Amino acid sequence: MSLLKKLTVRHTATALFLSALTVLGSASVQAADKTTSKTAPAQKVSALSNKFAFTLPAGFIANPLPGGNASNGTSGAKGTMYTNQQTKTVLIIAENTLPEGLNVKDNDTVFLDESITGFTAQQREALANFNKQSEKSLTVKGLGLRQVDFTATQGGGPTLNTSLLAGSGTRMMLIQVISRVDDKAGHAALVNAILSGK
Repeated sequence: MSLLKKLTVRHTATALFLSALTVLGSASVQAADKTTSKTAPAQKVSALSNKFAFTLPAGFIANPLPGGNASNGTSGAKGTMYTNQQTKTVLIIAENTLPEGLNVKDNDTVFLDESITGFTAQQREALANFNKQSEKSLTVKGLGLRQVDFTATQGGGPTLNTSLLAGSGTRMMLIQVISRVDDKAGHAALVNAILSGK
């Protein structure tokens, strides 16, 4: 496969995957308000065949997201939404299979840069009052990640958002953390817990 075709496939894969996740993310903040209040223990969460794992703090209830759809190229998509009723925080972890046999390295700079650029553009278009705060390149236990932080209006109010993108082999991962705008400390603590890899 030529470099140009690889880049085109990567762009298409990213667009399909992130488009589906944008819709899920927008709906999920509202879902957090509807979740019944429960006490949930801390739980281990993993993605990309355990190449990325962390311990989610107590208080989050897991709800599987709808599976992907072959008609829009997301048939390999799967994910879970975790909601904390007390803090009104939403965490979404989703994966999808890359199309046309695309296989990426654990720290594929071109893939990651293109993915985060495409994702940011989609969020800017989809969310009201989108305001990008920062973007970072990270490596956690050899796995390359891109992090983008922004504020937006979701679920009827202002929110803090942190999104993490990674790819490994034939799979791509997106993690979204969505918190109330007045919960900066809690938001930062959750993001740090996710990135700690513990």
